[in-house]
Amino acid sequence: MKITIYDVAKKAGVSTATVSKIINNKGSISEKTRQKVLEVMEGLQYQPSMIASALKGKSTYTIGLLIPDLSNPIFAEYAKYIEERGQELGFSVIMCNTDANPEKEQNYISLLKQKQVDGIIVAARFKNITLLKKLIKEKFPLAIIAKDLPTLPIDSVTVDDYLGGYQVTEYLLSLGHRKIGLIAEGDRSSEERIKGYRQALLDTGIQPVEDLIMICDKPTREFAKHYAEILLDKEKGISAIFGCNDLLAIGAMQAARERGLEIPDDLSVIGFDNTDLSTIVIPSLTTVQQPLRDIGHHVVDLLTEQINGTSRTTHRVVLLPELVIRQTTKQVENKTIE
Repeated sequence: MKITIYDVAKKAGVSTATVSKIINNKGSISEKTRQKVLEVMEGLQYQPSMIASALKGKSTYTIGLLIPDLSNPIFAEYAKYIEERGQELGFSVIMCNTDANPEKEQNYISLLKQKQVDGIIVAARFKNITLLKKLIKEKFPLAIIAKDLPTLPIDSVTVDDYLGGYQVTEYLLSLGHRKIGLIAEGDRSSEERIKGYRQALLDTGIQPVEDLIMICDKPTREFAKHYAEILLDKEKGISAIFGCNDLLAIGAMQAARERGLEIPDDLSVIGFDNTDLSTIVIPSLTTVQQPLRDIGHHVVDLLTEQINGTSRTTHRVVLLPELVIRQTTKQVENKTIE
C-alpha cells in the first residue's frame, strides 16, 4: 500500500497543508510540530514525489552533472566536491558519463530534463555547443566547470590555466632546463597551459620549438606514454617533460623508465591538477594544484542561485593555481640557453 501525504497528516494529527509546508521548508511551523511530522514520515517510510512537485512548479532538489570521463581522476574529484556541496544545500546529484560524445550528451540532457532536474552542470570537453545554446535560450539553469565559453552567457568556474602553464615552465627554467617537452590534450584548458608554456620560454629568451609540443588523440596515460616515447626518441637533449594533466605526466614517467631513465636524475616531469595519483606514484609527482573543492563548491553555488532566481548576471569565476613541488623535478647543471 502506497503511503500518501494524507496518511502522514492523519497520524501526526495535523493538516495536509502543514505536512506540505514542512516537506518544502515553507511557512512558520513550530519545532515541536516539525519534529513530530518528520518522525511520522520516517516511521511510515513516506517519500514525497519529486516529479509531482516539479509538475506543480516546485523544485525537485536534483542537479544533473555531465562528466566526460569518470576514469580520469580529475573529473572524479570534481564530482566528489560537486556532490558534497549539493548535499550541503539539500540537492541530490545525478551523474552521467558522456565519453565526450555529442550523441550521449544529447541523450543525457533529454533524460535529465525528463526527470525534472532543477539545473545541469557540464564539465570540460563538452562537445554539443548547439545543445548548450538551446538550453540557454530556454533559460534553463546551467553552469560549466573547468571550461570557459566566453562567447556564451553561461556561468563558469575555471582555474587560471595560462598562469599554471607559465608557473610550470618558469620553475623548470629556474632549475636549468632548456629543452622542455610538453604533452597536452586537445581542449581549451590545455591550449591556455600551452600559451603559458610558450610565454615563459619567450620571456627567458628561448624560442618555443613546436616539435616539442605533443597533442594526444585521447587524454589517457597510454597515449601520453606513446607521445613521450616520440619525444624521447627524436628530440635528443630533452631534460624535462610537462604533462598538462597528472595522467599525461605519469604516462611520460612510464616511457622514461622503459628507456632506463631515472626520474628526476635523467628526466624531470611535472603534471597538472594535483590529483591523488600525484602522491601515489613513485617518486611523487611535482604538479600544479587546482583548488578542486573551491571549484566544485563555486559551480554548485552559481547554479543554485539561478535555480532560486537570485542571480541575474553571468558569472565567470577564475581561481588561482599553485605549484606543488615534490620529487620528480631536479636542478640540472651546465645548461645554456640555445
